[in-house]
This record gives sequence, C-alpha cells and structure tokens, in this order.
Amino acid sequence: MVYRPEAVNTRRGTADATVPSVARVRRRWREGPHTWTLELEPEDGELPQFAAGQFNMLTAFGIGEAAISVSGDPGSKGTLVHTVRAVGPVSTALATLQSGDYVGLRGPFGTGWPMQEAQQRDVVIVSGGLGLAPLRPAIYHLLAERQRYGRVAVLYGSRSPGDILFRRELQRWRGELDMDVKVTVDHAPDDWRGNVGVVTSFIPRTTFDPANSVALVCGPELMMAFTVSALQDAGVRDEAIYISMERNMKCAVGLCGHCQFGTTLVCRDGPVLPFDRVRDMLTIPEI
Repeated sequence: MVYRPEAVNTRRGTADATVPSVARVRRRWREGPHTWTLELEPEDGELPQFAAGQFNMLTAFGIGEAAISVSGDPGSKGTLVHTVRAVGPVSTALATLQSGDYVGLRGPFGTGWPMQEAQQRDVVIVSGGLGLAPLRPAIYHLLAERQRYGRVAVLYGSRSPGDILFRRELQRWRGELDMDVKVTVDHAPDDWRGNVGVVTSFIPRTTFDPANSVALVCGPELMMAFTVSALQDAGVRDEAIYISMERNMKCAVGLCGHCQFGTTLVCRDGPVLPFDRVRDMLTIPEI
C-alpha cells in the first residue's frame, strides 16, 4: 500500500500532541551493521526546533511508532536527522525506508542535555554503541559554542571496529585542538591499531576538573551504571552526572505509563535525567 501525506494530519502546531504530521525521507545512508541515518524533511515545510537530547516519535505507516532521539545538529535548517538501528518490526521498517518515502512525525518531546548548566564547566561525554547518536547533537552544540565551555572530552565505546558510528565525524572531532576524543572497542581483529577495552578505562586517563564538570552519559544500562561508578570514583558529583534513560516509550505524552520508572515517567520527565534523581531505583529489579 502507498501512503500519501494527505492521509495523516500535516498541521504543525496542532493542540493534539498524539497526532503525527508527515515528513518525507530526503536522504538515507548506512552508519554500520543494521544502523541507518534518515534525513527527514517535514512535508509542511515547518521544521520543529529541538534541544540536544530530545526525541521524536516516528511512525512507520502500517507497522507502528517508536521513540527515536534526534541525532542531527540543533543548529541545522530544513531537515531532521535520526539514526535508527533495526532491532524490531518498527525500527526495521524505519531503517528500510528509501528516499521519497513518508514517515509520521510527532515531537520533539522530553528534556535535553543540560547545555546551559554546563557553561563555563568541563564537559565529559561518555557513550556506548548507539548511545553516541543522542549525544551527537550535544557535541555539535559544544563545537558551535566552544568558547562557552571548558575542557571537552568525548569517550566512545563500540562493540567492534565495524560497529563504530559516525566514524568520519569522530576523526574530524579528534582533529580539533581543544577537544579530547578517545575511541575503544570490546574486541577487534589483529589489524586493529586502536584501543581495546571498556570505555570506562578512559575516565582516569582524561584531563578534567571533577569539581567543575558535567558528565553526559548514554548507552546500554549496564555500561551507564559502570560509567557512573567510574565518574564518582573520579570525584564527579551525582547531581553533575546526567544519563539518558531511553526506554520503550509508547505515547511520549505521559498517558500510557509504559515508560514508568518508579515515580518518573521517562517520556515526560526525561529521557535526560540527573543521576541523583534516579540512583535509588537503578538497582531495583523490574523497574
């Protein structure tokens, strides 16, 4: 079946946040195994402004809807960028969209990374796997407003060299004289000349002022738990550590309760949350 844009509400600014507008896939390119980036262009020409760390709800028509963080530059004009890993029916359908196809779009929703609070402070970004995608807008922001921040470190861990996302950008960021970029992999072939090991091993070897730093963390929950522990050992305060609790959100407007995390609804109160708000719940099974 061919889905046409007039079949879905295309009015930006509708009072009903549960009704999607329509966007067209302008470009699509592969980032890694089962991972694709989609550049979306709203059909009505009205590009929603987003903060680094926020997410949109994307609809694969006839399949379903999923929460996908915006992975593009907050300062860009005309398009929205999302990076999708094909792991289920909806994400697989989104990842296989081609240029010219339509997608439903709701958002942006949620809280962003604390870019204003981080001004005049060192910023340590720690990501694992696909977790680099929600952090990429924060890196773009830091580069655009570099004079407002202290030292900046980007620490990235991937499963293998072939799974590294945004490889060209990582190389470009590493070339910045005032940005520390470190990349590691869990395992690698014999011809790999980079670092092998967990991303948390970088933290003691990274120069920053723990008393005047903000840490931004996104990745698998186990990786985030070990990262928080390493940051605490380095002297970073819990209230200065922010994690992205991206979970299986359904409605994005706090109605269905699917993403409830104790007394927190991740879609409404997150996905970016200060660690001191959720630390007592992270170790409780089934939450």
